[in-house]
Amino acid sequence: MAGVSDTSASYLSQTIAAVAGPDARPRPDQISAVRHLVEERQRVLVVQATGWGKSAVYWGATAALRAGGAGPTLVVSPLLALMRDQISAAERAGLRAATINSTNVDDWPEVFAAIRADQLDVLLISPERLANPAFANRLPELLGACGLLVIDEAHCVSDWGFDFRPDYQRLTRTLLSLAPNTPVLATTATANARVTLDVARQLGEDTVTLRGSLARASLRLAVVPGLTPLERYAWVAEALQSLPGSGIVYVLTVAETERLAGFLNEQGLDVAAYSGQSQDREQLEDRLRRNEVKALVATSALGMGYDKPDLAFCIHLGSPASPVAYYQQVGRAGRALDDATAVLVPSDSDERIWDYFATAGIPDEPQVERVLDALRESPQSVPALEAATGIRRGRLETMLKILAVDDAVVREQGGWSATGRPWYFDERKWAELRRVRAAEADLMRRYAHGEGCLMEFLQRALDDPDPGPCGRCSVCDGQLPAPGLRPGPDLVQAAQRYFRGQDVIVEPRKMWASGLGRRKGRIGGIAPGRAIAYADDPGWQDTLSSLWRRDQEAPDEIRQAAVEVLRRWARSWDRPVAVVAMPSRRFPLLIGSVASHLADVGRLPLVDALMISGPPPAAEAASAVRVKDLLATTTLRPGVGFDGPVLLVDDTIRTRWTMTVAASLLAEAGATAVLPLAIHQLP
Repeated sequence: MAGVSDTSASYLSQTIAAVAGPDARPRPDQISAVRHLVEERQRVLVVQATGWGKSAVYWGATAALRAGGAGPTLVVSPLLALMRDQISAAERAGLRAATINSTNVDDWPEVFAAIRADQLDVLLISPERLANPAFANRLPELLGACGLLVIDEAHCVSDWGFDFRPDYQRLTRTLLSLAPNTPVLATTATANARVTLDVARQLGEDTVTLRGSLARASLRLAVVPGLTPLERYAWVAEALQSLPGSGIVYVLTVAETERLAGFLNEQGLDVAAYSGQSQDREQLEDRLRRNEVKALVATSALGMGYDKPDLAFCIHLGSPASPVAYYQQVGRAGRALDDATAVLVPSDSDERIWDYFATAGIPDEPQVERVLDALRESPQSVPALEAATGIRRGRLETMLKILAVDDAVVREQGGWSATGRPWYFDERKWAELRRVRAAEADLMRRYAHGEGCLMEFLQRALDDPDPGPCGRCSVCDGQLPAPGLRPGPDLVQAAQRYFRGQDVIVEPRKMWASGLGRRKGRIGGIAPGRAIAYADDPGWQDTLSSLWRRDQEAPDEIRQAAVEVLRRWARSWDRPVAVVAMPSRRFPLLIGSVASHLADVGRLPLVDALMISGPPPAAEAASAVRVKDLLATTTLRPGVGFDGPVLLVDDTIRTRWTMTVAASLLAEAGATAVLPLAIHQLP
């Protein structure tokens, strides 16, 4: 490594010139970070605003270390989109880069061969790779060749980070212990003082922390409060018609990306939906980067590390759960512009979504004990664990990741196993996490109410060392982007017509849960169903909020909406021979009135075919437990028979197991197909 100390700054300068242009110069903290990594071989945490140039630090350090004979840099990065941008940036800096992730398994042997041949300068992996047994076996070899370890978006390491990921915390324990003498660089733009201290503690007591101001002079922040659900959609549509450039419209759920994008497309706007479930994410990112779309309607999956310096605006339809998460997303805009717009349009349903995500990652002690008991004798797959414990799949998978971080369980080729290490529920830690999440939500609530300069508010929320009024946000200057406080009434009416005219398709369950006796394998006889509304449907939100307060006959607009759904549906079905109302413990009048109305309009018999008894199934029960309860409490009335398709009417659908069990009973009574119709499909 001789000579490196004299040249590390020059390698950084060359890197920055290659990436940002010949006139670009290193910042003082960039030079300091590279020197600590290359000359002192220390661990460094860099907390700087988006666009500051954190990636230049690790490309410059990589160039210097490689020139001195060190091995390649290993970059741990949380998102595929981020990896793609980082590979491009590394190549612009003159570095040879490759990635190992879940989408390129066939390329792994070639990548590892390139590392052994010293033909790679940078390797990017996701933290989830560490949970893969086949990949974990290669870690000693990989880290033995590594000259620098980079942990990007390092706030994900911390329990207190807004986007905490258990696999990331495992990273600090696994990688850092396997490479104790390797220099480490951790970077993030979104860490308050608590997260910064926690990440630095995990890196080690000698960690050097370089933290700068998080203010963004190019951003013009605004909040548009007090809009109804339909007004919010209309406001976004009208704003996109006047905002210059291209940008991102952030929403809180995957379903909302499709819903909003559909409405904006109908209004003639060239937008596309983007989420972690999108199959064409790379193409969508490139289209936005080339300004071929006005906007992507996206979840937070389009966020960390997405590189488009001329992104002109970020609109949030619905508020993230914390100022830190919000800052991370709006930080994508205006990196190479003098003026960019970031608008929050808060929603009444935000807090319900915040509550869900705030508690989704906190383990439940009795459930953990059930999981550990089930794993003590032999490895178990997740489906087998779900059946054995009665815990729903999503919660079970999150719990296993947390237990793996605590070394209580391990993933092997045959499934998950208990390690035998003692585990205890850290009540103080999880109670404090709940408190922190509640405090963050309160901060976001206050931000949405416009309590002071918006930029200064975000700076203080992130413990910025130099907060101050920006003079250009909607609180400071009183100005809002067009259309201002309210959209035009014609667009509001157009939004209602659009959302009330959408078909909500309810896909049937495909396979029976395990352990149900004669009901096993593929489920037959139930067709894709329909619902009037999905989740917090803006076209029906006000109506639905009053509908579930007490049992009563359905209002005319719900009965008419059911008729309209069937009218559209009738183009693709065989006409039913009867209507059956699903028995309800809570809303018998409501369901009965809708079913009766449809029978009258369609001139079909209304058949009282099903009975229920006993208590309802537990709301959070796993599939196998729920189905067993439904089979025990739902029966067919004696003498009921059909000779053709049957329309099955219910109030709400969530897990789809109620309608599946009912359909199987109706099929036993001769129904050739069951057509489920619900008022409301819940997410």
